[in-house]
Amino acid sequence: MDALLILAGLMLMLLGLIWLIRMAFSTSLFWGLGSLLPPITLIYLLRYWRQARKAVLLGALGIIPLIVGVTLLASQDAERLQAILSLQWMEAEQQAPGSLDIRLNGELNGQPFRPQHAELIDGVLSLREGGDFFARREVQIRLDGQPGPQLKLSLLPDDPAPRPLVEISWLLPEQDLPEARMLQRGYTLHLDLQAQAPNRYVGDFHLVLPRSLATNLSGRIELYSDRLRYRDGRVDLSHDSEDTLAYVLRDYLQRRFATRAVSLADLNVSDFSAGKLDLPVTALVDGQSQQLQVQLSKQARGWQVLDDHYPALPAAQVTPTAPAAAQLQVAPRVQRSVDRRLRFTLQRLLLNPNHYHNLQVRARTLTGRQAQGRFDGVNTRGEVVIRQTLSGTDEATFQLRPEDIRSIELLEP
Repeated sequence: MDALLILAGLMLMLLGLIWLIRMAFSTSLFWGLGSLLPPITLIYLLRYWRQARKAVLLGALGIIPLIVGVTLLASQDAERLQAILSLQWMEAEQQAPGSLDIRLNGELNGQPFRPQHAELIDGVLSLREGGDFFARREVQIRLDGQPGPQLKLSLLPDDPAPRPLVEISWLLPEQDLPEARMLQRGYTLHLDLQAQAPNRYVGDFHLVLPRSLATNLSGRIELYSDRLRYRDGRVDLSHDSEDTLAYVLRDYLQRRFATRAVSLADLNVSDFSAGKLDLPVTALVDGQSQQLQVQLSKQARGWQVLDDHYPALPAAQVTPTAPAAAQLQVAPRVQRSVDRRLRFTLQRLLLNPNHYHNLQVRARTLTGRQAQGRFDGVNTRGEVVIRQTLSGTDEATFQLRPEDIRSIELLEP
């Protein structure tokens, strides 16, 4: 609607200008040629106002739908308006080094969807538009585990379970929290993805949700398969992610203990803003557990371990007579049960409510009230729902607005 109003306004203004130039040519050839230049056009308007005012009025009428259309566009998609006014659309489209090639057509919740971030990690395919804490628009598809070198999946609305869980979310300009819809049936999904070195999936993507959700996407996508980034064929150590830190720490431990048989436990790092980290590291080195305290710093070359003076490992040598002996047996990844209480915040709860569903929480409001019980999700109004068992089968339900919550605790790991 906004685009039609803007186009209608511009058309009326253009017709008014063409009519004015035609009037100038009908007056004389001199005025006609002169009307093509703005200063002479203004002089013609002042001298022949009685004849030219009709064309001016037609052009002025075009200002009304133009202003209405621009106002609607600003309220619905401010970034798109800014890109139009800054004339970015006139520049040749260039793909930044290391960026993803995403060519999707369609809409999410009735609005154009242009994701800048895409990944398929730990079995979750995510397409995300916007770089803030809450995505402006996002699609998540939870698959049954991380796929191998190839992923082919075709589902129709009537196909039986089990089916991946599809979640879409969107954040309107006047909202503080995004709205989300989840469904496990009634949609059409087609994936044909191939793994490409070093850490990407590339292929076709097609998703159609029920008509009430106004979401259909089709095209070719490129996704990261981990949170490492590469530059000129090498790992970009300046990228802030747990995978980058794990890469740096694994290389450090391999050189420190002179072995390639190193496996790391999860690091659980969420804040990289300080540029310095003091991490407790649990690793399995040659089959033996190691507990270390390691300091990292982000320098010009990226993340590095402080006081790292260990030499590089010698290149692995292959013995032709015994090839199996040259292969180092890499220890399995250490599995640790992650205590979700350590990183729990209200923002994490709102961002991923399914991760904490049915766990014991305790919330305190700004007015001093306390609500304790099991977390029962976030309702359609964005309120945190806490369910408390009173006695027997009796229950009480608390619905708290996020802005009214002073503090919230997770009582179970």
